[in-house]
Amino acid sequence: MSKKWTYGAVVRCTWRRITRVFLLSLPLALACACGVRQHGGGASALSADTLRFARNLSITFYSDYTSVRIRDPWDTLRQRQHYVLVDRARPLPADLPADGTVIRVPARRAVIYTSVHTAIAERLGVLDRVAGVCEPEYITSHEVLGRIAEGRIADVGLSTSPNVEKIVDLGADLIIASPFENNGYGSAEKLGIPIVEAADYMENHPLGRTEWVLFYGLLFGTHDEAKAVFEQTRDHYFELRALAAGSADRPKLLLERKYGNSWAVPDGRSYIATLHADAGADYIFRDVPGTSSTHLSFEEVFDRAGEADLWLLKYGVRTPMTYKLLKEEYAPYARFRAWKERKIFACNTLTTTYYDDITLHPDRVLEDMIAIYHPDLLPGHVQRYYFPLDD
Repeated sequence: MSKKWTYGAVVRCTWRRITRVFLLSLPLALACACGVRQHGGGASALSADTLRFARNLSITFYSDYTSVRIRDPWDTLRQRQHYVLVDRARPLPADLPADGTVIRVPARRAVIYTSVHTAIAERLGVLDRVAGVCEPEYITSHEVLGRIAEGRIADVGLSTSPNVEKIVDLGADLIIASPFENNGYGSAEKLGIPIVEAADYMENHPLGRTEWVLFYGLLFGTHDEAKAVFEQTRDHYFELRALAAGSADRPKLLLERKYGNSWAVPDGRSYIATLHADAGADYIFRDVPGTSSTHLSFEEVFDRAGEADLWLLKYGVRTPMTYKLLKEEYAPYARFRAWKERKIFACNTLTTTYYDDITLHPDRVLEDMIAIYHPDLLPGHVQRYYFPLDD
């Protein structure tokens, strides 16, 4: 049986002058940013995907299965899930890890809870293997909406309370859902259908989210296509980031707006904050710890960001946002310098493909942002997501 190595154990062995042969095996054991990789049963790892950006995901290949481990984004010292992917054309191996959820791949009848992951399935060319989706009103893909209208993809209701009877009737063999810290999946957990917790949105780098496509490719048997998608996005992202890095001016940036009694500002280590920094902006709340968002009062936000040069926000209603509507929504918004100087840009998530693209194509979002912060760097760029507000 393979040993479980921790960082401390490796250090101690180093001090004991362990053999060079064993030291050469160390990079494989530590290849994933998630940390230690554990081997189950008596199997020996053949290789591993060396994930450079994803911190909450590790992938290890064995001769008769693939091990995928997901670190808990909210408690990084614990493992959230361990999936064991086995080719459905082969019998189940006798020596599988005891702590793993077995998933037969490629998936044939998947139910996907989010529009983001439905878009990934479309990009990987596997919509024929998507049996159902949740909340089609948030889907912008004409192809997916057409399949729903034709009855080729079923609407299974809300992602928070899907129609489990319909999921069973569809013959689903996989559910893909986005996890939340303390929320479960209700009666869907009792169906005996593997639930993949797609925690890519908790990564702290935009390309960390994109790197999860390697996992999704394994689920659908399109790993080579997924790898090609990732590498193309990565290379374009790096080109754009290098372009923006040469600009000395970094406009001070405010993001989003208040809902109810609080303003959810993206945390300083979130993928959103990283995206704006790579685009050449000085995000005012970059010092806020965390990889998700922090709720602040309007006064706290205004005290720090009242003089921000630019303000970018997202909204999800059919009526286009304007300065007039923004002020009617909450009059104190008009106190911000960006409001007074007409320096607000908005993304309508219902009429653009922002959420479809943010995971697989953060390079496209980055390009939009660079064109706003440093228009001289991308002359002639046509905006995809963010547009200046009308009066």
